[in-house]
Amino acid sequence: MSTPPFLTLPPSARALRVVTARGRFAALRAEPTGKVRGSALLVPGFTGSKEDFIALLEPLASAGYRVTAVDQRGQYETGGPHDDPAAYAVAALGADVRALTEALAAEDGSGPPHLLGHSLGGQVVREAVLAAAGAAANGGPALPWASLTLMSTGPGPIDPAEAERTRLLVGVLPTMGLEEIWQVMQQMEADGARARRRPSPEVAAFLHRRWLANVPQALITTGGHLVAAPDRVAELAAVTAGLPALVLSGVQDYAWPVPEQTAMAERLGARRVIVADAGHSPNAEQPAATAEALLAHWG
Repeated sequence: MSTPPFLTLPPSARALRVVTARGRFAALRAEPTGKVRGSALLVPGFTGSKEDFIALLEPLASAGYRVTAVDQRGQYETGGPHDDPAAYAVAALGADVRALTEALAAEDGSGPPHLLGHSLGGQVVREAVLAAAGAAANGGPALPWASLTLMSTGPGPIDPAEAERTRLLVGVLPTMGLEEIWQVMQQMEADGARARRRPSPEVAAFLHRRWLANVPQALITTGGHLVAAPDRVAELAAVTAGLPALVLSGVQDYAWPVPEQTAMAERLGARRVIVADAGHSPNAEQPAATAEALLAHWG
């Protein structure tokens, strides 16, 4: 899971609920203080939340962008049904992204927002773009985004080693409580090769609180998607000729190998950026370099 470097909102940002035709979504919103150059919608990944983007809010807003980071359905402060697997299928989550896009466009009038999806969020926004392209082909409006960024995501299922861990999680969720699973995960992190520098007590408490707020059915459904995701890159490439695309990652990634992400960028005809000294979450690990790459793409 992504670990935000801090939790204090910058002066330009506030927490809010975005009201859409598909419900209310918890969000963080940063407003530019000067001339507005555009807007952006940031979608987090598996077990993540809007706070994963907290370190990007100030640099992006300072550059003139109205930035909205959301919790997806079933995540942290958005919530969702506990007994409806279909609510968390990527098609449904993609429909949420389209509804959020419509709501944001209606709010600020700054034109189509830039769209970014991190990890699982990358495959969710891909689904949103494909659905919008299908609607456009049948006489609907054009794609409602100014650009597309796929961050630390891949064309199909996650790496086999990560898939095995995800299958284990999905398998125990029906019978184990989230607190019990949390304690097991913490022990595995402490003992395993992926153990990292411990977060501050404030961030550690947040990660625990966020984990317990997940809807278990959302984890089951989205985890099941990650281990068996179809490769839809060719379909996406066929409908995004006029949509500038960026594939961004760190130099290492446990979820999708970096060379696989580079190959995906080539298939899409997308710009490719690899952020130095970053892993699966360059947005949290190297936010200044990540913001610089996004601003260059958006500009």
